[in-house]
Amino acid sequence: MRLLLNWVLSAVAVWIMAQVVPGIHVNGVAAALIAAVAIGFINATLGALLKIITFPLTVVTLGLFWFVINGLMLELASAVVPGFQVRGFFAAFVGAIVLSVINLLLKAIVMPSKDDR
Repeated sequence: MRLLLNWVLSAVAVWIMAQVVPGIHVNGVAAALIAAVAIGFINATLGALLKIITFPLTVVTLGLFWFVINGLMLELASAVVPGFQVRGFFAAFVGAIVLSVINLLLKAIVMPSKDDR
């Protein structure tokens, strides 16, 4: 049940990101749900590998380079998912930041940590 809730919250975050960031478009609920799965899968596989390889650069930039990697993962997801479009790297970079913040806020509101209960 928690996995399903996490998936829906990620899809809502993708939809909100598409409404806020110019250059990112989602065509419908199904595209947002599929994009959430694709972004999660790409970040868990290729994104994790890239974060390990570029760790020294991430340390030098105080963690800011991870947003570049997340932006690249958004662009890759848009190439795979029909109905999810990211136009340009700047939109992907801003979208990665916005998506991270929205995901954090939604999960903090809907799924509080076990310490808060």
